[in-house]
Amino acid sequence: MLPPTPRALVFDLDGLLVDTESKWTIAEQTLFARHGRPYGPAEKALMIGRTVESSAREMARLLDREGEHEPIMDELVAEVDALILAGVSPMPGAETLVSILSGRLPIAVASNSSRAYVDLVLAHSGLDSFFPVRVGVDEVARGKPSPDPYLRACSLLGAEPALSVAFEDTALGARSAIAAGMRVVGVPSMPDPPMVCDLLVASLDDPALLAWASSI
Repeated sequence: MLPPTPRALVFDLDGLLVDTESKWTIAEQTLFARHGRPYGPAEKALMIGRTVESSAREMARLLDREGEHEPIMDELVAEVDALILAGVSPMPGAETLVSILSGRLPIAVASNSSRAYVDLVLAHSGLDSFFPVRVGVDEVARGKPSPDPYLRACSLLGAEPALSVAFEDTALGARSAIAAGMRVVGVPSMPDPPMVCDLLVASLDDPALLAWASSI
């Protein structure tokens, strides 16, 4: 059950608000192909929800290039940024949901990506004006699954985490929000691993979710 009157809402970004996860998949496939390695669901499952640095370290291991994660990270970011500049779209229901919530209560984005990346994605998604409060992984001591991104977002919004709700699309992100003491709406972008959350929906345009948002 979700609280009828939450103090604040905090959203993840990639794969939750904006369809960027497909861009990361394309970039990761490109890098693996460049090194003559296959890339499939098993490899994707190791990347999703992580920080870029953590993903680059995992890629370096899988590509037998351990110790070379920094150039891999630079290469990955350059590929993703180019894809985002070509255009990104909000996930189904994202614009409707945040339009309903905007002005009703404080909302923010808390991401495992850098603040510069968060700003870039929001600027090209049409959701930029809804989220003046944003937290990037480079603005906290530790990224998800630690609670730091969500705790900072709640602090900036002036809201108690225990009275606030997080929206996540990965099990790792949900762990971060739970560790912060928040309720969690899960919108899985991948079936595995399963998410622990208070409400599980298939998309942000779920009728029950929109009805709850409209009732706040």
